[in-house]
Amino acid sequence: MQSVRRRLIPLCLSFVLFSSASAAAENDSAIAPPSLFPIPAGLEPAVEFWKKVFSEFGMAQLVYFDPLDMSKIYEVTDVGEENRPKEYIDAERVRIAAAHGVDIERVKAQRGIKERTAAGIKRSGRYIARIRQIFQENGLPPELTFLPIVESSYEINARSSSGAVGIWQFMPRTGKRYLRIGRGIDERKDPLEASRAAAAFLNEAYERLGSWPLAITAYNYGPAGVGRAVEAVGSDNLMDLIQKYDHRYWGFPSKNFYAEFLAAVEIGSDLERYFPGLEMDAPVEIKEVAVKRNTSLTALASSFKLNRDQLLGWNPALSPSTRVVPAGYRVKLPTDRSVKPLVVLAKNSGETKEKPRVVHHRVRRGDTLYDIAKRYGASVHHIARVNGMRQSQILRVGTTLRIPQI
Repeated sequence: MQSVRRRLIPLCLSFVLFSSASAAAENDSAIAPPSLFPIPAGLEPAVEFWKKVFSEFGMAQLVYFDPLDMSKIYEVTDVGEENRPKEYIDAERVRIAAAHGVDIERVKAQRGIKERTAAGIKRSGRYIARIRQIFQENGLPPELTFLPIVESSYEINARSSSGAVGIWQFMPRTGKRYLRIGRGIDERKDPLEASRAAAAFLNEAYERLGSWPLAITAYNYGPAGVGRAVEAVGSDNLMDLIQKYDHRYWGFPSKNFYAEFLAAVEIGSDLERYFPGLEMDAPVEIKEVAVKRNTSLTALASSFKLNRDQLLGWNPALSPSTRVVPAGYRVKLPTDRSVKPLVVLAKNSGETKEKPRVVHHRVRRGDTLYDIAKRYGASVHHIARVNGMRQSQILRVGTTLRIPQI
């Protein structure tokens, strides 16, 4: 990174202007053939289940179902939106299992997210045309731009219990391959920069794995992990991996990720059916200005005739502690200054950093991540990420782990 220069005006900048409306028009004739995203035989019940979770069941409802046959929904109970303790859910699972004559492992709980899905699709109107344009420029099918319905509901402030951030939910380690993440700047929070990163990641995953079902699954499980699964099973059919791959870290979330994506695509492509009358937010027209040299935030704001808060409002990747904007960063600016900045829009629509839903577990002699994950109904992968550790790491007795919950 170059040293900061005291006298930076006139600034060395290059300009890129885009139009959300024109991108939307182009998208109408650019929908990819359905064959790119097939529903593998046997995955249909899972897709139907996730469509109901996204569009029928509300946040106050807990759905008890069979994770091995997701066409079986045992009960849907109204419990309110507050978290229910594990003891309550386990007691309900025992009761339901006994009532239906099945093993307790055949009863799993899932909250509905109908309201969250609708709110996410609504707010996506601000960015979706430009995001589709980015994916089109990378030769990617536009259906992939519905993936944030699964990941974040298009919340720029979304933060998971495992540390994933932004609408594309990049973890720091993966995000740093494509984005600037450091003191005063985190491009995971920028919907356009994060979309460019997601396009690059998905492109690489597809080139490596050869199909979209595998590449999309890799967005959750990692390209290397999916590659190992393919090699172990001797098949690149996703259903073969779901049914035959035996690995402690290959759990329910990864097995269902592609089904969730397919559900999101169908819902996002047919709003009148799933959310009749839902009006999407108006597109926000943004001008991007690439900074050629390290430039102070104050100098940038002054050059664009904005105050500091206004510039930060249009650039969610920059924090109030930012002093220098690095070379190559694309400053986001409004084409219409009467429009509220992105950060203000997010705040007004109720977007907040997602509060991690976690419990704490004190490691005892003989504990393994696999045993702990099974006990709490959590994912080994997520527990490891939340606690900044390797999945194969030996646990130290007395250590307290954070366990992400439903």
